[in-house]
Amino acid sequence: MWLFDVYLILHCIYIAQGAKILGIFPVLSKSHYTVGNVLLKELARRGHDVTMISPFEENNKPPNASYRDIKLKFEIDKEVKGLNFFSRTTSHPYLSTLFLNYIGCRIVDQSLKQPIIQKLLNSDEKFDVVIMDQFVVDGFSYFAEHFGAHKILLAPTVANSWVNPLVGNPAPPSVVPELLMEYTSDMDFFERLQNTIFYLFAELNRHLYFFPRQNSIIQQNVPNAKPLSDYLYNVSLVLVNGHESFTYSASSVPAMKNVGGFHVSATGKLPDDLKKYMDNAKEGVIFFSMGSHLQSSQFPIEIRDAILRVFSTLKVKILWKWEHEELPGKPENVKLGKWFPQQEILAHPNLKLFITHGGLLSLIEAIHHGVPLLSIPVRGDQKLNAAIAEKMGYAIKIIYDDFEENKFKNALDELLANPVYKKNAVYRSTLFHDRPMKPLDEAVYWVEYVLRHEGAKHLRVSSLKLSWYQYILLDVSIFLLAVAGLVIYVSKLLFKKLCCNKTTRKTKIKRS
Repeated sequence: MWLFDVYLILHCIYIAQGAKILGIFPVLSKSHYTVGNVLLKELARRGHDVTMISPFEENNKPPNASYRDIKLKFEIDKEVKGLNFFSRTTSHPYLSTLFLNYIGCRIVDQSLKQPIIQKLLNSDEKFDVVIMDQFVVDGFSYFAEHFGAHKILLAPTVANSWVNPLVGNPAPPSVVPELLMEYTSDMDFFERLQNTIFYLFAELNRHLYFFPRQNSIIQQNVPNAKPLSDYLYNVSLVLVNGHESFTYSASSVPAMKNVGGFHVSATGKLPDDLKKYMDNAKEGVIFFSMGSHLQSSQFPIEIRDAILRVFSTLKVKILWKWEHEELPGKPENVKLGKWFPQQEILAHPNLKLFITHGGLLSLIEAIHHGVPLLSIPVRGDQKLNAAIAEKMGYAIKIIYDDFEENKFKNALDELLANPVYKKNAVYRSTLFHDRPMKPLDEAVYWVEYVLRHEGAKHLRVSSLKLSWYQYILLDVSIFLLAVAGLVIYVSKLLFKKLCCNKTTRKTKIKRS
């Protein structure tokens, strides 16, 4: 018996400490890459052999660790970089869905065509687990099937209808807002109506177009590949970039874990010039950044000038992430920079406010440091994030499409003068930090848990075995309706027969 115990211990040590891990984060967004890269570098530090597929390259690889980059090159990269995402058409949820279809299919197709990927697929390499970005690139699920590896999804957003069905997580549109909408979990009738209509549209889009298109791309690029439907739902674990401190509380099946905020690192030191600038800002500092993908320099001139006019009336100093060398009409209290160390700035005690696009990573970093927000969401999940932040009381949102100078000025004045926003931000920060273990440690724990337990099939819910019509009890409902109809029909016949018999008897009595 003791030999068996020793074997189990050695087996667990071998699996948990020496696994080969393939990370796939092909989306052309630095924020998606950042989340995946933080986790994969930590896994490499802990003794795992890590390979990362992405369009980016890691310049600070963990020392004394096995970490390899496979860099993708996309033709679509130029198309995306050439887009102005402040165009109002990109913010419409239905048009955004179609745009994401296009982007996701192009990424998977162009990736599979690259010689470096074909070389990997045709090699003798083996992987124990595949960790992939869960965002319109479902065709990469083929890699887990090809290498016989366990599949772990990393959702860079909060749990949503793109990922919930893959592990059977219940998410009715009555309480779970769609990712591209701007509602919270507390919706009135018309919001629930619109949310449900969009949910149905998104589901039909996925099943009638997106998944078949992804499957077609796999078949075109990988001879003899199995259909995507054979392994799409073969998911061991979903790591969700969410937490109750900064998003709505929702149901989670055992295979879905909220580890939001694990990308936040211990802040380093500010550069000397920035430290001096912020230390001397007795009235405080506002930090303004539209993230890594949106560029403030692409603001329409009328919005840019409106922002500058409002900034010129403030006593506080402004740090503005601005991608050009010059900004016409820049007030004296505004300092420009093409790049700023965001987490270090958010940690400074003189920072009063963060003006952001509402990207989830920026929101999480603000909550980590207890900083109130003015959110100007433009597209994607930014509207949802901004709506939740405003409802939680530490932010004010101004939808980009509705931007007005007076709204902007009034929001800034309110946030700077009313201490309740800072109080609520600090409260949310307390909730964020009050966890049984650090989120990065928890994320690593669950990855290694899947490895230790050979895919952790015991975490999967039985609803995954049902087809969609069985899950919503459509077959049962039809059966019950059929039985009810039959009972009514038979009852009607019996009633009619009884009535006829009674009439016949009365007629015979009268005749006699």
